[in-house]
Amino acid sequence: MSLDRATLASAVAAQGSVVRVVVAEVLGSAPREVGAAMLVWPGGQEGTIGGGALEYEAAAQAREMLARGEARASRKALLGPDLGQCCGGAVTLLFEAWDADALAALTDTLHARPVDDGASQTPPLAVVRLRAQARRSGARPSPRLVEGWFVEPLSATRAPVWIWGAGHVGRALVETLAPHPGLALTWLDTGADRFPATIPAGVTHRSAPDLAAAAADAPANAHHIVLTYSHAFDLALCDALLGHGFAGLGLIGSATKWARFRARLGQMGHRPDAIARIRCPVGEKRLGKHPQAIAVGVAYGLLMELAQNEAERPAPGDEGNGDDRRALDA
Repeated sequence: MSLDRATLASAVAAQGSVVRVVVAEVLGSAPREVGAAMLVWPGGQEGTIGGGALEYEAAAQAREMLARGEARASRKALLGPDLGQCCGGAVTLLFEAWDADALAALTDTLHARPVDDGASQTPPLAVVRLRAQARRSGARPSPRLVEGWFVEPLSATRAPVWIWGAGHVGRALVETLAPHPGLALTWLDTGADRFPATIPAGVTHRSAPDLAAAAADAPANAHHIVLTYSHAFDLALCDALLGHGFAGLGLIGSATKWARFRARLGQMGHRPDAIARIRCPVGEKRLGKHPQAIAVGVAYGLLMELAQNEAERPAPGDEGNGDDRRALDA
């Protein structure tokens, strides 16, 4: 999890002022993890910290903050005794008001601030070191409480995902993935008439009569899902993307289709190890062939792949000295 600056900026632009409620600490069982957040304004909210009584009361407190012009508050809650929720743990929530001026001051890649107003306004040494390591190495430590200060990274560049095809499965997949804040979706098909009248917010859509040629515009670290209405288009895209480079490539189809494609791609000069990077059939066949079922399976596989990539990133401070490691563990 991280502080999504783009989402925050969009909400501030639309509402003027919002309160961001973030889970700063979890003890025991809780509906959401540390770093989960929601944005609240007088007439609505976006995101979730887990629903139920906790979210209801937090949203009410956030609106009271906006009405009183308060900048920051915190709340500790025992989920069972205080709120009657079945979770047996406790959470600490941090409430922060944001407007255009506050957003403009958000310049560091690692946002750190005291949870309680009564805490020292000077960051502890452990926070100073954590910030220094993030700047030096580009590491993005997970959100955490450090000696009374809540530290969380600003969102990294969203993972580029290119979806090829605007048929039933393509539409279901875009609807499934569009709300995810960590993805930058580009949706392509051969003509404007292939797309629905309404495109989900934040999704870039392109008409490209020559889909294979359009593959050259994709960033090399993009994840691709190929599910056009034409086997010939699918094959041409696999050929183009194998030559262009990609972080991941999933192809819709049966085992029979994939056997034919493997043979054809080999005849086209691609190495077996390169061809093997293509996932086909993509998704989870046990879920069935309904477009929404396919979309859920494909989305699950993509998010698991991204999570695995994130887990394999070096932990912050691994390249530092012993003092830095002790600061991270503080």
